[in-house]
Amino acid sequence: MSSAQLTQLMYCFSVLSVLLLLGTYLRGAVPLFRKLFLPASVIGGFIGLLAGPVIWGGAGIPFPKEWISTWAALPGILIVPVVACVPLGMKFGGGGLSAGRASANIVKMFGVMLAAVSAQMLIGLCVREAFVLFGPELDLYPTFGYELSQGFSGGHGTAGVIGSFYKGLDLPYWELAQGVTTTTATFGIVGGMIIGIAAINVAARRGKTAVLKKPGDIPLDMGKGFQVNPEKQKSLGMETTYNSSIESFTFHLAIILTGCGIAYVIMNAAKANKIPGLMQIPIWAYSILVMFAVNFVIQKMRLGCLIDNKTKSRIAGVCSDYAITAAIASMPVRAIMEYISPILVMVVIGYVVTYSLIMFLCWRFFDNCQFERGMAIFGTSTGVFLTGLMLLKICDPDYDLPALNDYSVGFSFVSVLNFVLLPVTVNMMLSYGFGTNLMYQAGLLAGSLILLIFARRIFKPAAVRERGWQN
Repeated sequence: MSSAQLTQLMYCFSVLSVLLLLGTYLRGAVPLFRKLFLPASVIGGFIGLLAGPVIWGGAGIPFPKEWISTWAALPGILIVPVVACVPLGMKFGGGGLSAGRASANIVKMFGVMLAAVSAQMLIGLCVREAFVLFGPELDLYPTFGYELSQGFSGGHGTAGVIGSFYKGLDLPYWELAQGVTTTTATFGIVGGMIIGIAAINVAARRGKTAVLKKPGDIPLDMGKGFQVNPEKQKSLGMETTYNSSIESFTFHLAIILTGCGIAYVIMNAAKANKIPGLMQIPIWAYSILVMFAVNFVIQKMRLGCLIDNKTKSRIAGVCSDYAITAAIASMPVRAIMEYISPILVMVVIGYVVTYSLIMFLCWRFFDNCQFERGMAIFGTSTGVFLTGLMLLKICDPDYDLPALNDYSVGFSFVSVLNFVLLPVTVNMMLSYGFGTNLMYQAGLLAGSLILLIFARRIFKPAAVRERGWQN
């Protein structure tokens, strides 16, 4: 890469940084944005989209075409370290009755999340088939519909995964699919917060919540997105190394980027040697497998104490913020508008089915804080992990309930499985017809329900009660 190209890349990141700062300011200044908990990256991305040439052509800010192209490609690159962060620091072990109870609840949380993703896949598949039959003039591309589950349950960051994977398969519509995923993710995060907050208010009035007895105002600092009181400001993470040797943040970043580098080497070697099967595996899949191996070695060497989950999450968060802003600012809006009808149908059905299915399964399979668990799962099934975390915090401000830990671990497993299922699902959609894909998606949904039944039998509700939290 030449000096001029590096300079252009710096310009691209500089503009994205300005958009992020504008998004941060507007999140704190605009009441609507505070109430919806819209991330600064989403707000900033739309500022770039609305102000730039993507929509207005020559009338907008004349961002060079090279910048727009770079922004469109960035999510697929930045998502690699985000995915690589998932296995790092994972620890397994423990025993006893409480561990068995916790494991059962984690499996249940995982099962409900998987059921939501599977249902969203089914909705997308059926909506696509309906428009193929009754609206053939739209000429939907073969994998249309998969973006509902990826946008709703994956969030804006997954748009980069979709774009990267489709581009690796040489699919000509990769940028459009990335834009559609970004669109469904935007609908998901906004609608998820509106529906979630409304549901919390209704449940509190009806006495269906374990802690929250009446609807209360959301803390102002949480709505604004920043904390001005130094006494309430939290630490970014633990310093596991001495600065005289290496910054702790640098140490974590080095491990993650080393894993990503190894993943690229393995992927390129597989392609250069034309190894069947391995050639089609996307880079983020290699990165997550490599990081599982790296984490295994770290834990075996008893160096797990050097890995701080908060620091790891901060690195993933930085990459995600820039990836989301870039993905939205470069959305091919005009092409997406051609598919607005099926997108809206998918989204509306997705809201109804996702909420109904999650709440039904939570009340059916959990023995305590069912509503709170349901809100956390609904938040992440229509937005991102933090959306579920925010809805859970509104229900349980001090995280006194046991839902948070189950939700966090269950989400990690679903994230890994979603990355594993992506190439399988896309290849199924490209290679087989509606009937076969319908059976495949229905099988995933049935499998998640069987898992829930199995997990319920592991731990009988008549045994020890968890801290007395019974609804």
